[in-house]
Order: sequence, then structure tokens, then C-alpha cells
Amino acid sequence: MQYVVHRPRVGVFIDTQNLYHSARDLLERTVNFETILKCATEGRELVHAISYTVERENEATARPFIYKLSALGYKVRRMNLTLHHVTDGGKAIYEGNWDMGIVADMVRLMDHLDIIVLGSGDGDFTDIVEVLQERGKRVEVIAFREHTAQKLVDAADRFTHLPDIEHALMPARAPRGAKAEE
Repeated sequence: MQYVVHRPRVGVFIDTQNLYHSARDLLERTVNFETILKCATEGRELVHAISYTVERENEATARPFIYKLSALGYKVRRMNLTLHHVTDGGKAIYEGNWDMGIVADMVRLMDHLDIIVLGSGDGDFTDIVEVLQERGKRVEVIAFREHTAQKLVDAADRFTHLPDIEHALMPARAPRGAKAEE
């Protein structure tokens, strides 16, 4: 008699800006999105990996990054920043928020997944985490502890502090003007 072993089906949903800004603000580093994907899918069947990005309209500087994410296996969903308001001092404040798009994708795909991995520390995701769990899904969060809402940590079936994942951060760049060691 032969047995078929079902590997858990996983979907990975990465709030790219949330992780990018946390890495930059906390450690002056950048995130290795390839390592995160490998960690999130280890021993599991990857069904979907989606990365959500925001960019300025007609700005080409994000294109190499977006291409790299695509090459790693992420479906990249893009959004242009929109003008939110102008401060009294005349500074333009832009906004780009993927929260509802991420939640909508999770709901669309949940019937095809056993495990949902969320790459974000945004506490606004707590309600969808609980809904997914009520539907029998395991929800894991990968983010920076210092920038993760406690209610999201408490709700997740598993929380992983991103710097605890080996090679999850790209090597620090040498300061501008610094000479390389010979």
C-alpha cells in the first residue's frame, strides 16, 4: 500500500514597504526577499507569493527592484503613490497603502492554502489573521519585532523576528566615500 503525503500549501504575502522601511530605520540595511521566500516555504508547497509595492508615478528607479522580485518568484502588485495632502509648510505628503489589497488577495486565495505567511508588522492585519484562523488556516508573521503591533504578534500562530532568519538582511553597505579594505 502506498501513502500520499500532502505537503502544506502556503501563500506568502509581503508588505514590501513595511519591511523595507523597518530594515532601513532600525538597522540601516535592506531585506533579502529571496531568503524570506525560502524561509516561508521550506518543506511546503508554494501556491502564491505576492509582493506589494508602491512607487512614484513615472519614476524608473524601482524597476530593477521590481524585476528582481519577479525573478525570485513573486507576483508583484504595484501601486502609484498619490498626493494625500500638503503641509502648512508646503511639503507634499504622499500615500500608498496596500492593506485592503493584501486582505482581498488573502480572502481570494484562502481556499487554496493551508498556511498564510504575512510579511508585515502592521496591526491592521490582526482582524484578517483571526478570520483566516477561524477558517482553519495557520497564519505566520515575519517582521521586525520593534515595528510589529503586539496584537498582531499575539494573534499569529507563529511570529518570526526577521533578523533571526539567517541571511534575511543584505550586507550593510560601506558609507559613501569610505575606502574598501585592501
